[in-house]
Amino acid sequence: MLDMNFVRNNPDIVKENIRKKFQDQKLVLVDEVIELDKQYRAAIQKADGLRNQRKTISKQIGGLMAKGQRDEAEALKAKVNAMADELAATEKLEEELQAEVRKRMLVIPNIIDDSVPVGKDDSENVEVERFGEPVVPDFEVPYHVDIMERLSGIDLDSARKTSGNGFYYLMGDIARLHSAILSYARDFMIDRGFTYCIPPYMIHGNVVTGVMSFAEMENMMYKIEGEDLYLIGTSEHSMIGKFIDTILEEKQLPQTLTSYSPCFRKEVGAHGIEERGVYRIHQFEKQEMIVVCKPEDSPAWFNKLWQNTVDFFRTLDIPVRTLECCSGDLADLKVKSVDVEAWSPRQQKYFEVGSCSNLGDAQARRLQIRVKADDGKKYFAHTLNNTVVAPPRMLIAFLENNLQADGRVRIPEALRMYMGGKEYIG
Repeated sequence: MLDMNFVRNNPDIVKENIRKKFQDQKLVLVDEVIELDKQYRAAIQKADGLRNQRKTISKQIGGLMAKGQRDEAEALKAKVNAMADELAATEKLEEELQAEVRKRMLVIPNIIDDSVPVGKDDSENVEVERFGEPVVPDFEVPYHVDIMERLSGIDLDSARKTSGNGFYYLMGDIARLHSAILSYARDFMIDRGFTYCIPPYMIHGNVVTGVMSFAEMENMMYKIEGEDLYLIGTSEHSMIGKFIDTILEEKQLPQTLTSYSPCFRKEVGAHGIEERGVYRIHQFEKQEMIVVCKPEDSPAWFNKLWQNTVDFFRTLDIPVRTLECCSGDLADLKVKSVDVEAWSPRQQKYFEVGSCSNLGDAQARRLQIRVKADDGKKYFAHTLNNTVVAPPRMLIAFLENNLQADGRVRIPEALRMYMGGKEYIG
């Protein structure tokens, strides 16, 4: 959410940013919010004036009563009562206008970084850099589910009976591999100075609207019926929410946390749920990283975060590339975002395995995450998040890139201690 003062003083910049994101239908919101804010501030001023008048008249009433001028005092009391009704109506209007301003402010997109390429959708994202040499083996690489089934590692039919499409049973060495990757990711991030955390898997609605846009919430979140609780779509939601309504001392920054959690997603949209596969599913597990820092430090942390994911995948011998997300592909709260994509030998192309985002002070402003400087002044923190790894999607890249001609799957050196010393499975 933007600073209202910024919107009020820079409407043309806000509108141009909306155009860069190809959301012209939101242009009208800028003028609406400025007008509503004007009315809101006028209501505040009127209410303050009425309170001051009431205070002054109340003193006069006391003086008149002390002098025995009861009739005059009663007349002023009637005036105060009438003023109370007007004040109540003004305070109600103030609340209504504030709610209308906030409703629109939550929809107006964050100002994107100047370095973000302008484009309509993910087809116009820009490749930045490749890490590792993409290899196509001289033998056929089967579909990832076929690889898993040959290793007795997945049961989709049973999951379909119990839960429907978008769910799975992982079995045997594939299940162990899944857990090993998460354990390795945990230790990888701890070794890089991050504090390990297991967060709540459900959060209140005010946290949901603090960390994401309404459109994302509708398409992603599962709500617990009859309660103000949502299942998290990623641990970033509860990890950033951890700091709601807090004031951090500058010396406490940066906050660098890495978290494990299951994740639950509706996956509503054009892509749909695969009947046979684990690329887009309703339930998965994930190792995440988040940073809460000073505004001037967030660009450097952004680069560190996506590099962590690149380094992690490279230790598992998986070629990756980074992709700069264009303006039209950025969620409304994001200032800048880079996707990390892994190489698929079977498809002979890259596919997304993680996303790194700098959200500026948008989440902090919504959740009231503030920092107290040494001089006592307070300002909003910057928040960032990035995927370390999200199996089972990552298993697709792992299996394809480590598959051997004889059908076995090689275990890279970094992962062997988490797999009981095994060098191969199969």
